[in-house]
Amino acid sequence: MAKKRILILGAGLSGLSAAWHLQKKGIDCQIFEKEPEAGGLCLSRNIDGFTFDCAGHLLHFKQPYAFNLIKSLLENNLAEHQRSSWIYSFGTYIRYPFQANLYGLPSSIVKECLMGFIGALRDGQPQNKKKLNFLKWINLTFGSGIAKYFMIPYNNKFWTIPPEELTCEWLDGFIPVPSLSQILEGTIEESQRQFGYNARFWYPKTGGINQISSAFAGQLKNLYTGCEVKEIDLTRKEIKLCSSGGREKFDYLISTVPLPEMSCLIKGLPNQIRSLFRKLRWNSVFNLNLGIEKKDLSGRHWLYFSQEDLCFFRIGFFHNFSSYLAPDKMSSLYIEVAYSKDKPIDKINIVSRIKEDLKKAGILKESDRISCQHINDIKYAYPIYDSDYTMARKGIFKYLMQRNVVPCGRYGSWRYMSMEDSILGGRDAVRHFK
Repeated sequence: MAKKRILILGAGLSGLSAAWHLQKKGIDCQIFEKEPEAGGLCLSRNIDGFTFDCAGHLLHFKQPYAFNLIKSLLENNLAEHQRSSWIYSFGTYIRYPFQANLYGLPSSIVKECLMGFIGALRDGQPQNKKKLNFLKWINLTFGSGIAKYFMIPYNNKFWTIPPEELTCEWLDGFIPVPSLSQILEGTIEESQRQFGYNARFWYPKTGGINQISSAFAGQLKNLYTGCEVKEIDLTRKEIKLCSSGGREKFDYLISTVPLPEMSCLIKGLPNQIRSLFRKLRWNSVFNLNLGIEKKDLSGRHWLYFSQEDLCFFRIGFFHNFSSYLAPDKMSSLYIEVAYSKDKPIDKINIVSRIKEDLKKAGILKESDRISCQHINDIKYAYPIYDSDYTMARKGIFKYLMQRNVVPCGRYGSWRYMSMEDSILGGRDAVRHFK
């Protein structure tokens, strides 16, 4: 193609990947990031000897290309782990996933879950998810017991809306569906069988998850931080920057800006398109990172919590990803609380509530000393796949693409994506510039 001026908004993982792939092809681009440093949510903070990521960020690979790319960027600084994840249920910890690891639960609960699953098999499990809401899929796939005791309460807590308001468009690969024999195997004894896309994961040997974003950024030119975009004029094909008030022309714009934010940035947005933006929904995550003056010997990587009396839905242990993330004889963990306008949280008291609930779940003891803490309040965490999602997203994308704006990444393209997906999303955005 003839030389075009390409701008990238956002230097998170997908924006960095897009810029890296463009520059590898010999195509110039400029990247504008509003924060003081590149990385987006792929950042790490060093506090009092602890390294904290922005909540849990782990690498899961399905495609050799992505694995080889990250391996080459990090050189020898990449370690593979076998997942150790657990679920807190009925006062005990069972292995993940719930539906394949009923061993250790009260016998009456085990019986109800098994009978429900057998009934679902007898009735015929769903073949076409597209016609079902998420609640129907849960019940038809797992039966009433597993639905009642984990699937419904956990997903209600995680998504912050009832499962019947969700479609099944996001499902592929995220929720394991074991066979009856596998469920029985995990009922008779504690099973070592691994399920799901995240049975293995990779993490930097030293440093936090920001080693990935730093490796990308270190190979890029024309990366400008502290440059927040104030306005996008699609008619004049230019952006206006907040700090300097300067304007930058573009022929193509790759946007990793969270899709709802684009409605505030685009000048003269038609009312019809603005109404589509208003249909977008999402949940947020309040992330508390803690440094604890105690050595954890459990080896656990992360835990899930479905019950409403505990405010968090997931806890992870940084020091079990890499021993370099916490000082010797100390531990570090991240705690995630989901919220939204449909299910708000009390931000004034949420930190003290989290600490109390950690004690309820046996994660902390009264005698444990918290050395330091760090908060990330993540506004855009997961796009919500409701009945308006596909129609609204399709209409917005059509409008943007016709004006040479390419949505990219988890938030720019508004999809439930892994880190690998974000990296590949940046690569795929480059295909518009052959």
